[in-house]
Amino acid sequence: MDSAQAYEKCLKRLTWATKSLKLEIQSHQLAKIADLIVQPMTGPWRYFHTPQHIFEVGGTGKPIEVLAALFHDLVYLQVDLSINLNLSYYISPFITEINSNLTIRKSAQLPPDNTFALVASVFGFVPGQILNPYAGQNEFLSALVAAKVLEPFVLPPHILQIVACIEATIPFRGETKDGLTASDRLYKRLQNTNIEFNLGLTDAEIVETVKASVRMANRDVSSFAHPQAAEFLANTWNLLPETNHNLSTMGAYTVGDYRSAIQTIEGFMSSLDPQLIFHQFRGEPDNCSYELLYKRASRNLKIAQLYLQSKLVTIALIEAMSLTIGVDIPLTIMMGEIPLRGFTFMPLEHFLPEVDNPYSPRTDIEKEVFDLLTIGRAKSIHSDLQHSPIATFIVKSIGFEAIYHQCDRSKQFFQDNISSEEFIGGFSPPLVENIIDALLQLFESRKTAMGRCYSITRTTNSNCQVQLS
Repeated sequence: MDSAQAYEKCLKRLTWATKSLKLEIQSHQLAKIADLIVQPMTGPWRYFHTPQHIFEVGGTGKPIEVLAALFHDLVYLQVDLSINLNLSYYISPFITEINSNLTIRKSAQLPPDNTFALVASVFGFVPGQILNPYAGQNEFLSALVAAKVLEPFVLPPHILQIVACIEATIPFRGETKDGLTASDRLYKRLQNTNIEFNLGLTDAEIVETVKASVRMANRDVSSFAHPQAAEFLANTWNLLPETNHNLSTMGAYTVGDYRSAIQTIEGFMSSLDPQLIFHQFRGEPDNCSYELLYKRASRNLKIAQLYLQSKLVTIALIEAMSLTIGVDIPLTIMMGEIPLRGFTFMPLEHFLPEVDNPYSPRTDIEKEVFDLLTIGRAKSIHSDLQHSPIATFIVKSIGFEAIYHQCDRSKQFFQDNISSEEFIGGFSPPLVENIIDALLQLFESRKTAMGRCYSITRTTNSNCQVQLS
């Protein structure tokens, strides 16, 4: 979806939602808001958090949820590395930067502004608070933009409902010591905000607002419960270049760049509790639907963990071997080029032998991971190969039990607790020798290809002599 298509769809969603709420907004004002939304959402580093994502998160049936979703990812500092200038207009009166930390201005520095105070109350944030990049910073700033942009047209009760939906998209929050979920805590803050700002919402309306926020938040992370693990991993792969910008340039990243990206996402997936992914509040969603979300997410996480561990072991071994050449070696030097139209290349896997007595998966999870490595993830935006031939070769050679062991050793290698020589030496000699032989043949094929340039110089020299004579 290009910027023009995103703008048209965004404008259509805005028009529908505002008409549904009977808001008086002129067409040129809606056009300005649509442009404000689409610009940051189509930034150069956006691969997952794109206009298509906000359209999916908003659903189609509830105007408050549609509006909230359009704004909920406007600010994403880990991805964009800055705040879009047009958005900063709405943020800078209330937020300052202190020692590289975005911080809510102190009370004496804050302008009197009920809308900002309402947003802060819904989030439970206070003057002088440092915004945590991983605990609501992006969501708070996005909600603040939404509230200030919509302020001239939307009544405060609707502002509260939109902001509540955005707050609920702060991900992966557990229960408090007294057993309150994130939704329970939001409900209490909405009650207090309703009283403090005299909004006149009934308790039933507040409950429905939290339910709306749960629906939107669950759609925000719906890929975790995708029935096909290949699709879930494709979405995961789109996240890699968002926070690892070197990976966005095909062929330009190093072995270390790629390893660091895989290491980060593997660490995240391995530590994520599936109970923290989806929300439930007073029957929204119903128990049957919630259990299905949980079961699918649990299975996808197990698959992702083993898949990423296999990928991590593979790139760790390649990195250890690359250190015999030097540091910051491009990945394509060690693995071969990513296929390009009209370009003939010989990737590393072309030189690997067939594995004698290959490992056979023993569980459903292993079978799924083996198929993902062999056949590939669903197509993603990122240019990395969808299948994993080197990882497949390693798994066939040593099996998944050894992958678990070697993954732990990989992390010791990354922390410099063991040397590259020790790490390589911890694999079976036949496996290491097969990969070394393949690398040498890959390098030799490049040497041969480069040697063909001699014929070019000889032809050129011959033509020059003919012309001179």
